Amino acid sequence: MSDRIEKTIEIKAPVARVWKALTDHLEFGAWFRVRLEGPFVPGQASRGRITHPGYEHVTMEVMVQRMQPERLFSFTWHPYAVDPKVDYADETPTLVEFTLEPTKGGTLLRVVESGFDKIPAHRRDEAFRMNEGGWQAQMGNIERHVRQAA
Repeated sequence: MSDRIEKTIEIKAPVARVWKALTDHLEFGAWFRVRLEGPFVPGQASRGRITHPGYEHVTMEVMVQRMQPERLFSFTWHPYAVDPKVDYADETPTLVEFTLEPTKGGTLLRVVESGFDKIPAHRRDEAFRMNEGGWQAQMGNIERHVRQAA
């Protein structure tokens, strides 16, 4: 088991286009499948209802950390916090960092989620496993979203 998940994908689109898909809350919501209540603002929470079938009962909340235009977008959250009967507030959140780099063919997008070693042991493995698969799917989702919007 690792403390971090890392996924990369090269998207055939300019960095500015991928940045918009990541940081515009409406576009993020379209590919991530969440209906966010408002824009991403560093130092502020952003929340909304998951729209992915089977998870509509889940409210996603992230605390936006950094937004360095067209380079870095990061937030903290409680990974795989899907049980409405559990209060995850006392858990240490993980850090999700998206970095963008220009390439000859477009944009290299990397997502790294770290801090799983601080998740309570009784749910650490499941949170890691679910987010490992989740980030794999989400990288495909953003790539399709950007391609379709082109």
